[in-house]
Amino acid sequence: MTSLESARELLREFPVADGHNDLPWALREQVRYDLDTRDVAADQSAHLHTDIPRLRQGGVGAQYWSVYVRTDSPDPVAATLEQIDCVRQLLARHPGDLRPALTAADMEAARGEGRIASLMGAEGGHSIANSLGTLRGLYGLGVRYLTLTHNDNVDWADSATDAPRAGGLTAFGREVVREMNRLGMLVDLSHVAATTMRDALDTSTAPVVFSHSSARAVCDHPRNIPDDVLERLPANGGVAMVTFVPKFVLQAAVDWTAAADENMRAHGFHHLDTTAEAMKVHRAFEERRPRPVATVATVADHLDHMREVAGIDHLGIGGDYDGTAFTPDGLDDVSGYPNLLAELLERGWSKADLAKLTWKNAVRVLGAAEDVARGLQATRPPSNATIESLDG
Repeated sequence: MTSLESARELLREFPVADGHNDLPWALREQVRYDLDTRDVAADQSAHLHTDIPRLRQGGVGAQYWSVYVRTDSPDPVAATLEQIDCVRQLLARHPGDLRPALTAADMEAARGEGRIASLMGAEGGHSIANSLGTLRGLYGLGVRYLTLTHNDNVDWADSATDAPRAGGLTAFGREVVREMNRLGMLVDLSHVAATTMRDALDTSTAPVVFSHSSARAVCDHPRNIPDDVLERLPANGGVAMVTFVPKFVLQAAVDWTAAADENMRAHGFHHLDTTAEAMKVHRAFEERRPRPVATVATVADHLDHMREVAGIDHLGIGGDYDGTAFTPDGLDDVSGYPNLLAELLERGWSKADLAKLTWKNAVRVLGAAEDVARGLQATRPPSNATIESLDG
């Protein structure tokens, strides 16, 4: 049996639980949620990284659908609710393939049924508009993690890619983390500054996640996780989910991306714009200056390092499909996960290791957050603190 055949066999028992997929945002941007035009029951490879046939081909058994909205959205809470509604529409349209999931038990039930457990994660603290009541509202609607920041700071937390302002978490930011612990909502530390990571780990009594981040020691990008933070995951119980985005995993791509982003701005586009017009600008730039190409081996290098520092019990996968313009060779879309597992098998990873990477760790960390929440809810009421009362 080849390594690829072995990978596919393993995924039939322990499928991928992926931490981050931006399909709802792609559907918003491309067709304003016209789910007939982008029917993911059929092959959408001309437009998207994600559809149900390729999820099946890739061995995906659970997916956190990102309900991301841009930080400059005029009404980010309303936009986040629209994203949640998109996920609900997808679940209603495809009940034979997608199963709503709110808990670790739901994830396991979906696996037993042969359906894809569908969870939600909100990407950026701007989605709660400095309101713990709004945070609870999102949880009530099914959101099971909040990424504390996106690319820009929020009033109570510093982002990895913005000028430091809070020095990590403010007093209100720490209260957000505590309230997430009380709810059972995972604290997601992708996108945040290293100071914010450390403050969150100091504050959280539940395991944290990095829904889509790689190792900073392997690729020196501020979106990645420093080793001193990875070293803290065993004590915390958290999980770091490696991402595939070339500009976060390949150093040459980091440098190329900085130049490409500047080119986008010079042409009047936001550097994250993936519309057809923006992609024309990207492609013209790439013709002039060929893009460095990441591979499956590039991602495996990160996982080798992260396993050495944090241990196998604290690793997962968060591809960031449909949230990036480019993907590594061999990980072109959601059908590619078996290629990564095959590479890891060839590097000596055991099937037990891979079962933790793909499924077991992601289920465990959500279940552990639920356990913490049950204890806290028995002893502490909901917090009605405000940012004004805590941060002045």
